[in-house]
Amino acid sequence: MEHKSGFTFQRMKDQMIEELLNNGIKDFRVLDAMSKVERHKFVDEALWSRAYENRSLSIGHRQTISQPYIVARMTELLIQRFVGRGLVMKNVLEIGSGCGYQSAVLAQLSENVLGLERIKPLVRKSRINLLELRISNVKIKHADGFQAADELEECFDGILCASAPRDIPTELIPLLKKDANLVIPVGSSEQTLTVITKKSKKNYISEQYDKVAFVPMLEGKSNH
Repeated sequence: MEHKSGFTFQRMKDQMIEELLNNGIKDFRVLDAMSKVERHKFVDEALWSRAYENRSLSIGHRQTISQPYIVARMTELLIQRFVGRGLVMKNVLEIGSGCGYQSAVLAQLSENVLGLERIKPLVRKSRINLLELRISNVKIKHADGFQAADELEECFDGILCASAPRDIPTELIPLLKKDANLVIPVGSSEQTLTVITKKSKKNYISEQYDKVAFVPMLEGKSNH
């Protein structure tokens, strides 16, 4: 295929940012973060010409990279309460990190990002993607989200989940700091983007936003 120049990719990225603005993404921190990450580097070269379109794209293993609007929307919801008050996010958890694109965006907004991915080839692929882009504040671990509650400590300023459980996974809430958000699609055939905010050890509030479509949240690790 004919290779596009860096100038062409920049123009495509600029068009993506403009479209995000037109679709209601207003937080300049999110737009700035997405403008710094080269989305085409996270998909196969055959898809480069479509990399900045507002659509999900295959990354293999029956998984996709989310469309830019969803990445921006979930990121905006994740940081709206925490960073919006002038605080700095130190640690963020992403469940279902896939090819690493969402983690790369979060890396622009948090000092550290931990991504959990249950499919081992995607773990390898995402690590390579992040290494090639010299993004050093992201760690990708081969694990699933259901393990997180048992294996991780309470230390996250935000959790973003890129797969959908049938119900709110309350076991993840203890992993949040007070007033931090869990952004997650919830549901089976019909899914709703949901924000859970931890208020205390035993209390949280839940708010529902957009209708979305994500792969289901599955238990167990896969080696292929």
